[in-house]
Amino acid sequence: MKTIVETQLLSERSRALSESETLAMTKKARELAAQGHKVISLSVGEPDFQTPQHIKDAAKKAIDDGFTFYSPVPGYPELRQAIAEKLTKENNLDFTAENIVVSTGAKQSIANVLLSVVDPGDEVIIFAPYWVSYVEMVKLAEGTSVIVTGTIDNDFKVTAAQVEAAITPNTKAILFSSPCNPTGSVFTKAELTAIADVVARHERIIVIADEIYEYINFGDKHFSIGSIAAIKDRVVTVNGFSKGYAMTGWRVGYIGATKAIAAACDKLQGQVTSGTCSIAQKAAYAAITGPNDAAKEMSAAYLRRRDLVIGLLKEIPNLKVNVPQGAFYGFPDVSAYLGKSFNGVVIKTAGDLAMYLLNEGKVAAVGGDAFGAPNCLRISFAASDENLVEACRRIKDCLAKLQ
Repeated sequence: MKTIVETQLLSERSRALSESETLAMTKKARELAAQGHKVISLSVGEPDFQTPQHIKDAAKKAIDDGFTFYSPVPGYPELRQAIAEKLTKENNLDFTAENIVVSTGAKQSIANVLLSVVDPGDEVIIFAPYWVSYVEMVKLAEGTSVIVTGTIDNDFKVTAAQVEAAITPNTKAILFSSPCNPTGSVFTKAELTAIADVVARHERIIVIADEIYEYINFGDKHFSIGSIAAIKDRVVTVNGFSKGYAMTGWRVGYIGATKAIAAACDKLQGQVTSGTCSIAQKAAYAAITGPNDAAKEMSAAYLRRRDLVIGLLKEIPNLKVNVPQGAFYGFPDVSAYLGKSFNGVVIKTAGDLAMYLLNEGKVAAVGGDAFGAPNCLRISFAASDENLVEACRRIKDCLAKLQ
């Protein structure tokens, strides 16, 4: 009897997807650590702070109060209302609870939107460097990613002129993050206004603004492109609780969108996961309605760590380093080290360099290939000062060994 090759049973969709490079590198780092190596992991995009106590207390109370049943698909009404009020007050977005859909993390929120608005053949303009999952999500929606790349000389930010040049009759959406993962770049009000002016001339285009790092901003007050009147009805604002509140494991994200898009995401989510965890939602409500002191303290710590890490990276010969204005990543250009070798093995890509640093220096970073920036390396500074100093020392030593 013939045996079917196991992979032949898989769908084309699943076979076409790439594994998340950040999660893959984190997995490899954990494997080395399990073998007894002292690995410093700077690969995962996760705050190293504990969730604030009042948020954890709210979750405990929710359990005691019996919130152990299915939650409404788009989220508890009081949480959606609180989110709408937050977006109205802090972001100048005119939303009510009907415009809000709560999901199991901002990642699901973005996937919901793309699956709700993108048809086969539609193009999605993605600003590069980009978060690793954007392209794969567009692939799942059977759309086509159109990559527009910002340069390090412009803090990796795409210009309005570049956006205009990338638009075709098939363009359906524009997707970007600010503050940006992986670069830490933050678009200014003027830069977003210029992009909005372009979008305003193309009535079919939807903007998906990923603002998950909103509270980790080292410059001017965060500005939301959805607050620009000319395009506000065509902007989906994505946010969540993972980064600003150190709630990565709680898995709560959300969108603010027109009622039509919100309803489509509600319908889609109802067939996939239904409502997000009831306990996590009660914790999220405490976070968004409670004191924001912890978020400000964490942001201040990230700023101090940024200055520490960027200063140390600038001491490494031939690294090209800019200064991120938000999030918690450094994104140095390592092209001067590509093509060099160690023990006869040539470092061809930034991914190769990341693997070399892990194996030789026991430092986990992520190659920029997965972010649409093959000459760069993403280094998270969501770690202790001691580990950051030691990691940068190891990176410097490892790079010095390349011939």
